[in-house]
Amino acid sequence: MKEKRAKALVKKGKTIRQVAVLPYRERESGLEILLLTSRGTKRFVIPKGWPMKGKADWEAAAVEAKQEAGLVGEVDVEPRGSYAYWKRLKTIFVPVTVTVFGLRVTEELSQFRERGQRERAWVSPQQAQMLVDEPHLISLIASFKEQLSGKAA
Repeated sequence: MKEKRAKALVKKGKTIRQVAVLPYRERESGLEILLLTSRGTKRFVIPKGWPMKGKADWEAAAVEAKQEAGLVGEVDVEPRGSYAYWKRLKTIFVPVTVTVFGLRVTEELSQFRERGQRERAWVSPQQAQMLVDEPHLISLIASFKEQLSGKAA
């Protein structure tokens, strides 16, 4: 999103939105979450991006997962939750609300658009909660684990 547009939206009191996936896989050792590093600060995040014209939010989130982390899988069409964070643009920080969809990863591509710019890491939900910075994302990961463990196998 261009900084000028973001400033205008914030000034009008509009919410700036992004879409994301919470990538996961189930192993014998338990549930694993994939985190990746952000391009700028190298902190751990989940794949996210801007909504896309002509695509449902869950579809746009799946596109971001493929571009940013090389992940392909089954994405939930209903969100698992949302969280808020402050996005750093060139000269300002803007508040962003992120809608998060679950993504059961079935394939990890070796070649993807942002391959040289990010690192991927499969971690336990507890490790993921310690590694991400956004408090609401930490809560979302905890509730996601509970939702999946409550699912009928």
